[in-house]
Amino acid sequence: MAADSEPESEVFEITDFTTASEWERFISKVEEVLNDWKLIGNSLGKPLEKGIFTSGIWEEKSDEISFADFKFSITHHFLVQESSDKEGKEEVLEDAIPQSMQDLLCMNNDFPPRAHCLVRWYGLREFVVIAPAANNDAVLSESKCNLLLSSVSIALGNTGCQVPLFVQIHHRWRRMYVGECQGPGVRTDFEMVHLRKVPNQYTHLSGLLDIFKSKIGCPLTPLPPVSIAIRFTYVLQDWLQYFWPQQPPDIDAIVGGEVGGLEFGKLPFGACEDPISELHLATTWPHLTEGIIVDNDVYSDLDPIQAPHWSVRVRKADNPQCLLGDFVTEFFKICRRKESTDEILGRSTFEEEGRETVDITHALSKLTEPAPVPIHKLSVTNMVHSAKKKIRKHRGVEESPLNNDVLNAILLFLFPDAACDKPLDGFTSTGNNNPSIDNEEYNLYNQFKSAPSDSLTYKLALCLCMINFYHGGVKGVAHLWQEFVLEMRFRWENNFLIPGLANGVPDLRCCLLHQKLQMLNCCIERKRARDEGRKSTLSDFASSTSAGDFGKAGDSGQDHLKETDKEKGEVGKSWDSWSDSEEEYFECLSDTEELKGNGQESGKKGGAKELSCLKPEGRLHQHGKLTLLHTGEPLYIPITQEPAPMTEDLLEEQSEVLAKLGTSAEGAHLRARMQSACLLSDMESFKAANPGCFLEDFVRWYSPRDYVEEEVVDEKGNVILKGELSARMKIPSNMWVEAWETAKPVPARRQRRLFDDTREAEKVLHYLAVQKPADLARHLLPCVIHAAVLKVKEEETLENISSVKKIIKQIISHSSKVLRFPNPEDKKLEEIIHQITNVEATIARARSLKAKFGTEKCEQEEQREDLERFVSCLLEQPEVSVIGAGRGHAGSIIHKLFVNAQRAASMAPVEEELKRTSSSEERRQNSGSDFPAPAGRELILRTTVPRPAPYSKALPQRMYSVLTKEDFRLAGAFSADTSFF
Repeated sequence: MAADSEPESEVFEITDFTTASEWERFISKVEEVLNDWKLIGNSLGKPLEKGIFTSGIWEEKSDEISFADFKFSITHHFLVQESSDKEGKEEVLEDAIPQSMQDLLCMNNDFPPRAHCLVRWYGLREFVVIAPAANNDAVLSESKCNLLLSSVSIALGNTGCQVPLFVQIHHRWRRMYVGECQGPGVRTDFEMVHLRKVPNQYTHLSGLLDIFKSKIGCPLTPLPPVSIAIRFTYVLQDWLQYFWPQQPPDIDAIVGGEVGGLEFGKLPFGACEDPISELHLATTWPHLTEGIIVDNDVYSDLDPIQAPHWSVRVRKADNPQCLLGDFVTEFFKICRRKESTDEILGRSTFEEEGRETVDITHALSKLTEPAPVPIHKLSVTNMVHSAKKKIRKHRGVEESPLNNDVLNAILLFLFPDAACDKPLDGFTSTGNNNPSIDNEEYNLYNQFKSAPSDSLTYKLALCLCMINFYHGGVKGVAHLWQEFVLEMRFRWENNFLIPGLANGVPDLRCCLLHQKLQMLNCCIERKRARDEGRKSTLSDFASSTSAGDFGKAGDSGQDHLKETDKEKGEVGKSWDSWSDSEEEYFECLSDTEELKGNGQESGKKGGAKELSCLKPEGRLHQHGKLTLLHTGEPLYIPITQEPAPMTEDLLEEQSEVLAKLGTSAEGAHLRARMQSACLLSDMESFKAANPGCFLEDFVRWYSPRDYVEEEVVDEKGNVILKGELSARMKIPSNMWVEAWETAKPVPARRQRRLFDDTREAEKVLHYLAVQKPADLARHLLPCVIHAAVLKVKEEETLENISSVKKIIKQIISHSSKVLRFPNPEDKKLEEIIHQITNVEATIARARSLKAKFGTEKCEQEEQREDLERFVSCLLEQPEVSVIGAGRGHAGSIIHKLFVNAQRAASMAPVEEELKRTSSSEERRQNSGSDFPAPAGRELILRTTVPRPAPYSKALPQRMYSVLTKEDFRLAGAFSADTSFF
């Protein structure tokens, strides 16, 4: 037996030695971290200010340590404070107890509304926590708990650290901590009890006092008085007497230009449910002394109405359904769809039917027959018109995603000029100078790259958003878009301007779709001008021939042009001068013969005399000062063609083409030729308006800086001005010189168009027709976000919430950065929509609280302002004090809310007005029915007694208790003298 026992003893010793080694390593790591964080010694700070735990800044530092293979995280939590004078601090440190022990007795920060649980339980401003690193790990066994606690005690003793050090034990959700704080000759043990079922004797103050006194075990016969702080929390969940004011839209109503109970061009707003779920009233007795009050299992003096301090917090509903947020979110979901408009509306089957009916004998006819018009022009027309025809044929009216009433109402809203007696003729599109619109809000489209809020694009975005939410979803969107494209083609073919678009070239600050519609409007304007010129020329021609003066028809037409043509080169041009096809060039026989007869080669100086014999054409007006250098004739400003308007995608394509030409001399020359089309056109117009002119004349008008003049003295001694071309104009093979030599005297009305409106219009119509709903949603999402921000700003001005104003500014700043770039990330767009939804919910909460507290019903202005300020604080702060507690105006309203809820719960009639009684005894009797049982009871017991012996140093003792329906916790901090015990 003895022989057998020896090996066992040896094995045990080896195991014990290994454990001790790991244990020592763990203690060493803890000490190393404490030293690195400079937590050695006592660092006394200034006394804690009231409310500093909530308003102050908390920071934390973390590190990782391990015990064998078990990993722990060690975290230092501390309240950031201003550094104090070091010399004064050293004097205090000599005999002072640790700062944390002093904080146990501080009453300025009891029951902080927002703080770490250890801060709430013990009132500490600084502490260190060691917890298992993994969430699913836990220290469960008692031996391991004791081992960790002893490790902490040794580390604190070795380092001299006076900051409390806690170890988290049991499962993380239980929030169980044990810890220790050491000082010179003193020690505080932090202990905790956590139960699910509460013993009856501990549900009131008298039972908790018994626990506290027995735990202290003070040897003094008259025990020093215990300071008590009590807080009862009451929860109000029923708002039966207040209906939620948000009415759900009536999606079937179409009355007076409204769809879904909403006016066209407006977004809905508000929460569909009450965004305030609960109101928590905390009644606090901050400074009580044992013996003053009675609170046991039979009777209690703790009447909430008489509590000296009331504070309120509201619990917000989790993700309340908000109409504006839902509208924008649902529209954003279209961006992820993959189907085309044809696939959504079922057109693919019609195409297959059409293919079956085609005669195969004509398969090669397209290869042999001439096609003067590009195929894509025909395909767009056929696609749009045949789609509409076949869809109506194969799908009944009742099967359409949008019924006719809704569709017609929307189209009339988008195109109000259609209801005029003279529809679409002479209608002026809206510009950017609407005085009724606030500049700051209106110009948001510049930042968001959306569209002006009075534009057709903006209205279309809102209509599509509404259709998507209320009428058919993505099918309704596809249907409306198809009708919109048909309307665009109808307007192009019939020369009807598109309403709701600013005049002029496409605005590159807007979204691409808006630019495309502006481009189409430009094309319609040019086409209308050309057709008006055709009519005027025909009328002049008819009047000339009727007078028998056929030979002067050209002169009369030209005189008319001089009178009617403005700075735009296209206005009043000859009807037969321009072709609708890019591939055709104008060749007028009479003009050609005239040029040949005169023997003109416009670029040669030797033909100046012959040039001067030409009839001037295409003059706008005479220049005020300049004359032709060689003939002395007045210089006339010609009618010129305007440069072709371009959208940003065309500019990008042009830039890519020019960049691909490279940096070689040939590439640079070709690039210059491509960019000089407008210059060549202006030179030809100038030559036609000023026969006998030279390049110097053109440069003096077109680019005055390239004609240098200086004063010189002639042979007779007179000072005269002598001019010459600049150095860059004299460079060999200069682009200007080459263009001037090749330019012929052709007025703008007979030149090849710089801007082929027919071709560009068909390109725009094709672009619109091939847009998928996802592409359309991407284009219009900036407009929808723009509208949502304007809606939020409009609603916020009614409530005047300062925090919301700041958030709206942040949303605008964030959106400006995200939306200005093409193809923004979905995640960033979702963040913007989420921010807008949060603001909407905040405004809805403000309205809910104002309705519950009756701010609008206050007759006295001062009381109304106080209530509005109180409601605003409830939204922005975690907990708000009630001025006057239960006796103040806000307190009486809260009391009434609880009374009505209690009466409703007991099926008693609800009192409209609370009859306040003067007797405290009567109020105490009514308190049982006025308020429900407290949802939470919190007590803090404090005292200063010598432990463990009567002659030990008097040290702070503290116990915190919280009792809820399913939870009971005691957190005690008990200090003892380690020098005299």
